[in-house]
Amino acid sequence: MRRFAFLLRPGWIALALVVIAFAYLCFMVLAPWQLGKHNRTSRENQQIEYSLNTAPVPLQELLPQQDSVATSAQWRRVTATGHYLADVQVLARLRVVDGDPAFEVLAPFVVDNGPTVLVDRGFVRPEQGSRVPPIPRPPQEPVTITARLRDPEPSPPGKEPFIADGVQQVYSINTAQVAALTKVPLAGSYLQLVDHQPGGLGVLGVPHLDAGPFLSYGIQWISFGILAPIGLGYFAYSEIRARRRERQAASAPEAPATVEDKLADRYGRRR
Repeated sequence: MRRFAFLLRPGWIALALVVIAFAYLCFMVLAPWQLGKHNRTSRENQQIEYSLNTAPVPLQELLPQQDSVATSAQWRRVTATGHYLADVQVLARLRVVDGDPAFEVLAPFVVDNGPTVLVDRGFVRPEQGSRVPPIPRPPQEPVTITARLRDPEPSPPGKEPFIADGVQQVYSINTAQVAALTKVPLAGSYLQLVDHQPGGLGVLGVPHLDAGPFLSYGIQWISFGILAPIGLGYFAYSEIRARRRERQAASAPEAPATVEDKLADRYGRRR
């Protein structure tokens, strides 16, 4: 076991701890993070593709009164008949549509014999930097709309709602937060209008059906987690071989002098 004693030196112990920590991060943090993003993206792509090929259904079938919809129903197209609360309006700021800044316009919609849901009417472009442009009011009479069910977004920490240009503005479409601001009870999920709908503005499209590079990134982190201990083992083996060669060279007997060596030594000394 003496040949492995060098592994207990501080430098090798520190290297081993670094490799172990790196492998742990690869297997337990980085790879699950990327694979989780891949699973979420793939699931959302399946939901979008299903919604594009499925006829709309009445909202009450997927969104019982005052309940939030299951995540599996996100992006499903639904129809709802009711009326807008035209005097209640909230803007979601710092949105990006087709690469340009935009506001998304939110308004409550009272469903006949159903809950009140938050409707994303679409987008408008800001004026002069971030000023709110004139926004057409939604119709006050009863209408039937077709929209996509969306899950609420989390509220970003440190970014509180505020009022600017006479309009309540938020940083995310969080139905609980909007309900507290407007004093209007809202269902957990919200609706995103499709094109050519009453009260609709600029149409928000669906995300591209692309799973992204997350699966390959996850596999790469798993590979790194495997290769790191293998690399440490290779360096340790190389060190053992180098030390073995040094010991063999030190213990080898001195080769006998040849005739040429003796003659060179003899005549060299005479000179």
